[in-house]
Amino acid sequence: MTAPVTTAEFPWSDVWGQDAAVQTLRHAAQDPASLSHAWLITGPPGSGRSTLAYAFAAALIADDPTDEATMRQVLARTHPDLTALRTDKVIITIAEARTLVERSYFAPSAGRYRVLVVEDADRMVERTSNVLLKALEEPPERTVWVLCAPSEADLLPTIRSRVRALRLREPDAEDVAGLIARRTGADEVIAEQAARHAQRHIGMAQRLAGDESARRRRDDTLRAVLGVRGVSTAVEVAGRILQAATEDAKTLTAERDAAERASLLRTVGIAEGQAVPPALRAQISALEDEQKKRATRSLRDGIDRVLTDLQSLYRDVVMLQFGQGEALINRELRAELDQLAAAWTVERTIIVLDAIATTRESLERNVAPLLALESLLITVSSGRTP
Repeated sequence: MTAPVTTAEFPWSDVWGQDAAVQTLRHAAQDPASLSHAWLITGPPGSGRSTLAYAFAAALIADDPTDEATMRQVLARTHPDLTALRTDKVIITIAEARTLVERSYFAPSAGRYRVLVVEDADRMVERTSNVLLKALEEPPERTVWVLCAPSEADLLPTIRSRVRALRLREPDAEDVAGLIARRTGADEVIAEQAARHAQRHIGMAQRLAGDESARRRRDDTLRAVLGVRGVSTAVEVAGRILQAATEDAKTLTAERDAAERASLLRTVGIAEGQAVPPALRAQISALEDEQKKRATRSLRDGIDRVLTDLQSLYRDVVMLQFGQGEALINRELRAELDQLAAAWTVERTIIVLDAIATTRESLERNVAPLLALESLLITVSSGRTP
């Protein structure tokens, strides 16, 4: 009888809590009869979709399970038979998709397969998705596509019909807390709180556990929203949320932006502090444009995290209104939540939860973030949609 596959084996060692998925993909990598030409790995944010995708790519490209050198090269994203697309922008462009399709027709140069990983497949609009259709339907021999998305519903039916879907399990909060404690050295109380507040999102839980300012910022935001009592405070708190999200986005991107600019200048032979010649300014401008797009994505991701936190807050209120207070996400705010649950009707809480979902949709349609947040908080304060 074959021993059960564990995630302790290379290259699967960074894949946590997804033993069944690992077993499926490991078997597929070694058995051509069970290998589909296109895969869709789905799961909630923080479930390890991308980590699993690259582990699968490493196993596919390597000559055999002992070819550790090749697998390490794939995991480092430097192997010539791996093409990876991870957008730092709001959407994947048609140009990026076309480049990916072109690469898919190259034969493997060194490994067993050519693998194309699309980390954010849900960020393709319909026209962009259509670019991939033929490549997914009739891929060249020894080419494998691996798409990642939160759910199958995030992709067009025509894309879903051409891939083999693999759904990842959502980890338990206790398991995430244990993992975060081991990774960060945080004490058990902070690790448990981080896992709970991040709603089992491993990456976010790790950040909360290791960054006291992030924990404080989350708490301040929730308390400020609970204190909204009218239009004036709604506008004020919306501005504070946007400012905090903007500063957070700058913190996350500033160091990377500076490193990219310095690297580009070194590549073209310009010393630090030296003026950029006119002939090279177009390259600098192109880099700056990309960084601005990434900053927009980072800001939107920051606002989305705030909306996720607010969703957890009013989810807790609904739970209390139905007498289910044992599994609250925001236990530290129990007194305030009890007061709100008693003061509001269930219908009003549902209106607010719907408004949070509407705010997400508005931001995806490029509505100004401040206006979207103000509209949301006015609904919070009044129980009616503006």
